[in-house]
Amino acid sequence: MLQKIEILDFVTAGNTHFNSIDLTYEVFGKPLHEAPIVLVNHALTGNSTVCGEQGWWKGLIGTGKCIDTDIYTVLSFNIPGNGYDEIKDNVIEDYKVFNARDIAKIFSEGIRKLQIEKLHAVIGGSVGGGIAWELAVVEPKLIHHLVPIATDWKSTDWLKANCLVQEQILLNSKNPVFDARLHAMLMYRSPQSFRQKFDRSYNEDKEMYNIESWLLHHGKKLDDRFTLSAYKQLNYILANIDITEGRSSFRDVAAVIESNIHIISVNSDIFFTQQEDAITYKELKQIKKNVTHGIIDSVHGHDAFLIEFEQLEGLLKKVF
Repeated sequence: MLQKIEILDFVTAGNTHFNSIDLTYEVFGKPLHEAPIVLVNHALTGNSTVCGEQGWWKGLIGTGKCIDTDIYTVLSFNIPGNGYDEIKDNVIEDYKVFNARDIAKIFSEGIRKLQIEKLHAVIGGSVGGGIAWELAVVEPKLIHHLVPIATDWKSTDWLKANCLVQEQILLNSKNPVFDARLHAMLMYRSPQSFRQKFDRSYNEDKEMYNIESWLLHHGKKLDDRFTLSAYKQLNYILANIDITEGRSSFRDVAAVIESNIHIISVNSDIFFTQQEDAITYKELKQIKKNVTHGIIDSVHGHDAFLIEFEQLEGLLKKVF
């Protein structure tokens, strides 16, 4: 069930003032304060429905799953403006108003209002993982296990470049959400994944290659359920992850985080690369002992965190 918290008197990093922000959320599993709490941050086109029949991460979360809802309380917020809550006032007209740090601070306020003093874990993939990094800096004592998956603590040049292409499509296309999704799917998978899935097969009925049909299907699917304003905003947040912005060096900033940090990469991810995570892990090991780096071995690229649930469960056994 979708619930709401009102965040009052919020000022963004860019000095925009909001009298109030509606922060919507869902709770799964055990009631709040009756079990260890796991906060799940959704990715760009995700939402607070993380498990159940319509759950976008139901392969990982649920009864008897890796994050067992018979054992844990699972909490998930909607990023304000993502459109899932259908609150008209939550349509953010200025899509550049929030960065990842702003969202982390909004989540922090929500956690405070829910009277949560400790989180067993915060887990998120892609932009949700970037927000998890920010939350760990904003609230360095709050999180026992920080689990960023297929993500990074900063938006790299490569990521910013792709987000710029996405932005230009969203601003200039006659069919913006549909067309932007076609490009995005090329970044979320890999050439090897496409070869394995399609192998140049042709659909005689549709008179097109199956890769073309698949891309058009995903473009329509997202266009049917995701608003242009939400896509522009989430794309901007993705392009503006950086826990060091206005602070200090990565080592200095990360040193304040008391959480156990479990970085998980996908070896074929061309969006948030394993190589960047390896650099982060190496730096963290210079200042912290409680850090690990797990690798998902998959041809499916960035989206493997939504596909390779057996491997994820194996990597997360010590956390859950």
